[in-house]
Amino acid sequence: MTPVFATPPRLIATDLDGTLLRDDKSVSPRTVAALAAAEKAGIEIFFVTGRPARWMDVVSDHVHGHGLAICGNGAAVVDLHGGPGEHRFVKVRELARENALDAVRLLREAAPGTLYAVEQTYGFYQEPDYPKLHMEIPDALAPAEELLAPDSQAAGEPVLKILAYHPELDPDAFLTLARVAIGDRATVTRSSPSALLEISGPGVSKASTLALCCAERGISHEEVVAFGDMPNDVEMLTWAGRSYAMGNAHPDVLAAASGHTVANNDDGVAVVIEQLLAEHG
Repeated sequence: MTPVFATPPRLIATDLDGTLLRDDKSVSPRTVAALAAAEKAGIEIFFVTGRPARWMDVVSDHVHGHGLAICGNGAAVVDLHGGPGEHRFVKVRELARENALDAVRLLREAAPGTLYAVEQTYGFYQEPDYPKLHMEIPDALAPAEELLAPDSQAAGEPVLKILAYHPELDPDAFLTLARVAIGDRATVTRSSPSALLEISGPGVSKASTLALCCAERGISHEEVVAFGDMPNDVEMLTWAGRSYAMGNAHPDVLAAASGHTVANNDDGVAVVIEQLLAEHG
């Protein structure tokens, strides 16, 4: 682990799964205490995750004074103060249906056998053969082209991202293939150990939405410390003034971060926060 940076941080941005959360999806008492101590010291905390807003119950008891989260890999900024099921969307950066349909078409051609699901602000829809990868029952089953059609049952609800799963391809190879095939029609990333891609609007990422939120607060990237473990964290870790890859991180994340900490199950985020507060307390 490298020393905490000299500039006192004003905001901590942390991924959840594989980073802040232990593998059993719990937040350890040590991590809870570290987050509370950081906020007491005047440092803002942002949860920055690929999860949709309705999956944020894992941290609903730990929002303390802040309560804001960046969800869907940057597609939404959500106020968590209402508690599970009562989240308010502060900002939405949707994936235009035209772009989503283009991405589906291009990836179907490049990787036959790809299966899709559609993540919207409140609903979740999937193709009939899409596997049970998530914690919920879909609101509807239909081909992606029908789910994304202008006259679909949820056409008035913004699309945050589409999910693309391939049952056979290597996850990193699938990511590279999809990025080449889709080009600038959408942003493609992944956070799952399986060949499951997450496709958002052009330019939408954890980093770009975090940058918008920081600009609104007059916080520079040098004043941000970020934590992550998977490819969907790379841009955020590169953007932040100081960043930490977890001990369990993907090789691309280890290469992108300016510092390393121990694994999520060993409270790697808390370890750095404690050091940070000791140096700038």
